Amino acid sequence: MQKSKFLLTIISIVTLCSVTLPCYSFLNNYTWSVYDNTLETSTSLNESSNVLDNNSLALEAGSAILIEQNSGQILYGYNVHEKLHPASVTKVMSLLLIMEALDSGKITLDTQIPCSQNAASMGGSQIWLDTTETLSVHEMLKAIAVVSANDCVVALAEYLGGTEEGFVQMMNTRAKELGMNDTTFKNCHGLDEDGHLTSSYDIALMSRELLVNHPTITNYTTIWMDTLRDGKSALSNTNKLVRNYSGCTGLKTGSTSLALYNLSASATRDGMSLIAVIMKAPTSAIRFKNATSLLDYGFSNYSYKSFANKGDTVKSITVTKGINTNVNAVYESSPSFLIKRGEESNITYEINLNESIKAPVTQGQQLGTITYSLNGNKIESVSIVAESSVDKIGLLNMTKHVLSNWFNLLRV
Repeated sequence: MQKSKFLLTIISIVTLCSVTLPCYSFLNNYTWSVYDNTLETSTSLNESSNVLDNNSLALEAGSAILIEQNSGQILYGYNVHEKLHPASVTKVMSLLLIMEALDSGKITLDTQIPCSQNAASMGGSQIWLDTTETLSVHEMLKAIAVVSANDCVVALAEYLGGTEEGFVQMMNTRAKELGMNDTTFKNCHGLDEDGHLTSSYDIALMSRELLVNHPTITNYTTIWMDTLRDGKSALSNTNKLVRNYSGCTGLKTGSTSLALYNLSASATRDGMSLIAVIMKAPTSAIRFKNATSLLDYGFSNYSYKSFANKGDTVKSITVTKGINTNVNAVYESSPSFLIKRGEESNITYEINLNESIKAPVTQGQQLGTITYSLNGNKIESVSIVAESSVDKIGLLNMTKHVLSNWFNLLRV
């Protein structure tokens, strides 16, 4: 009997609160200045005329480009759309398709890849594959990334594409999807062939795609020396920056009599990742010198910093007519920006966020925005969303909520 009276009392209180109590909503807009730094990724390279085609660094190359990896922002460019022979930098696309096949489950790192007569007969850089042997995808990735093995890339191409020609068709299809409008692939290895052309811009595009979406490729591209076949085959990286440039993460060298000396070089320092592409340098040493100049220029003049992480709380706001009285307003994404060094103090941001909101509230529901500006110009706007759901107050759910809290207190 006493329990029944207790429950009736609770229900009466809840009903009275849900019906008669007024609720108010207030709107406050906050503008906060911040002396910190930030950026977010995009799907293509962002061109700016003031960094293109000036060759102010006096690079000895037919074409060159420097981009920030996460944003795709071009920091320096020279003849970026000139169509040139890529040589073995072609293998960046081959590696991209191999990594995508790994992601899709078509192959695993342990999958054994046979060697055809066609693969075994490849010239240029190779590990002298024999038609009687098989190597794992892991071993072939190592050989392609470290010593640019033509025989291994052809063997994998035939396995994934049915034929080398089938794989090349896959390469060209993927190039179009990435917006590589200067590119036509004729083979998967990069040996000189009429019409096998690309640009430094397109190499930067595919290099960025590989590094951003398949970062484990750096497990291979950062190897300086290794072995295959139980130590019988020695491997030494053709990319000397792996050993000589701090923060180097790859990526791929290439050289032929027509292409001269090419390089897609990547490096990360202090949270900022850069990709430098050099094409048609006169010597191997000069291509590495040019790439070093580009990377040094980027790291000296720019920074990439973050204001917050996805899910960080901006503030807690009041929820009216809800079974909970507040909800955390959090960042929907991680605001991060590429900034020219010295401009950090010119970054400001404005928070537009209601002081309160009416229930119901759905998890992920947009509650407001944060707009970032540099020197008064908008850079990016990031949504502020609800961290969790809050149901609207009602007789049944409020009764359950109150009783749950009551019994929890009794257990203490």
